[in-house]
Amino acid sequence: MTQPVKALQARTKGDFSAFEQTIIQRRDLRQDDVAIEIKYCGICHSDVSMVQWQGAHFPMVPGHEISGIVTAVGSDVKDFKPGDRVGVGCFVNSCGKCAACRAGREQFCEKGTVIVFDSEDDDGTITQGGYSQAIVVKDHFVLHIPDELSLADAAPLLCAGITTYNPMKQYQIGAGSKVAVIGLGGLGHIAVQFAAKMGADVTVLGHSESKREEAQQFGATSYEILRDPADFAPLAGQYDFILNTVAVDLNIGDYLPLLKFNGTLCYVGIPSDEIHFNLFLMFGNQANITASNVGGIALTQEMLDFAAKNHIKPQIEMIGIDDVADAYQNILDSKVHYRYVIDMATLK
Repeated sequence: MTQPVKALQARTKGDFSAFEQTIIQRRDLRQDDVAIEIKYCGICHSDVSMVQWQGAHFPMVPGHEISGIVTAVGSDVKDFKPGDRVGVGCFVNSCGKCAACRAGREQFCEKGTVIVFDSEDDDGTITQGGYSQAIVVKDHFVLHIPDELSLADAAPLLCAGITTYNPMKQYQIGAGSKVAVIGLGGLGHIAVQFAAKMGADVTVLGHSESKREEAQQFGATSYEILRDPADFAPLAGQYDFILNTVAVDLNIGDYLPLLKFNGTLCYVGIPSDEIHFNLFLMFGNQANITASNVGGIALTQEMLDFAAKNHIKPQIEMIGIDDVADAYQNILDSKVHYRYVIDMATLK
């Protein structure tokens, strides 16, 4: 059996005007399920990308930054109860048995991680995401939201937060680290907060004066404007770790010399085109180039707890369900400041 809930769906590829309210079906509770009334859902750039992707299933209900209240739990659920404040992030199932799952890195499940929307689940159904009134999720993939975080602020942390927290933990950012963050957007403004609260000396690498003051408010100790090749020279050899949070094509060869010996440049913003650089630029400082995915469930919970303890939160713009199409276009036009969050009470 299934339960009907209201939702907002994208009907066709790339047509933001084709969003429409509809009814979708959520499964009845299984023994290990948690039913959640969705209060807020963030809008991520990857939501926009999925609606533009030729290989996606349509109609589609996007949304993977979900926060809400538990309404019911299955008979085997021990860690959640009705009334709990909870979140659901990027994925809702995995095999639980492979090496990645056993290590708490469900995002790398060898069988294939089940994404919260537009992904085939074990029962053959295609998952539908958080632009909806309610969702039913296996308990292992549900997160506790600490009381110190509002549900609205918590929503973007379930993607943007863990996307930036994961590489900093992996590369042991802490006191004494010199970190540079490329871009102060939806990912970058959270990355700066995490790095600063971990004890790092943080520089934002931007392209205009417009965000200098905000960078300092988020915890950056310096702000460098890099427009021309000559702007990079004074920063050579300064950083242990550079996090690229922008999804635009950069001349990465300009950034590699900024790393210290054995330093790392990590991508979390993924450009659409191939990256080309001169390999010899890595020899002088034995630089490393890598990319980072989101984190597993345990690390995501750790991230939420760290954010709550250290007063880290995204800067959000609250919107209603009728504003989603405009929000998508604004994201493409880089007009959001910094993360959109949908108030799901406006879905009627």
